[in-house]
Amino acid sequence: MAEPGCETSSGECPGTEEPTAVDPKSPKHEQPRRQCHCCRRPNSFAAYFPRVLKQVHEGLSLSQKTVSILDSFVKDIFERITDEASRLAPSTKCSTITTREIQTAVHLLLPGEIGKHAESKATKAIIRYTVCR
Repeated sequence: MAEPGCETSSGECPGTEEPTAVDPKSPKHEQPRRQCHCCRRPNSFAAYFPRVLKQVHEGLSLSQKTVSILDSFVKDIFERITDEASRLAPSTKCSTITTREIQTAVHLLLPGEIGKHAESKATKAIIRYTVCR
């Protein structure tokens, strides 16, 4: 006879039967993991350009050639900043690149108003990141 609380038509509790299918919660039979976001997409900033453009100019769009040029530009600037920051890191006792090295690299590489604007945006982002953690 079925135990109290069991609601099967056969009269047996589901816990007393041998499992016929793989239990998804079993540690031995894990379901295949989905790939991380970095494995699914190529290294590209292309997905972000339309979002930024929408914030600045609502109805405009970018051609694929423009996206490709912007992507190359962003990668080049990023590489220059990281190279400069890595050259600045040995001047400190620590071998870690910190926000200070990145800020100095941006200040050295980007002239005038664009450098000041980049620094203020970066500082704002760092503050937002540290507050949310």
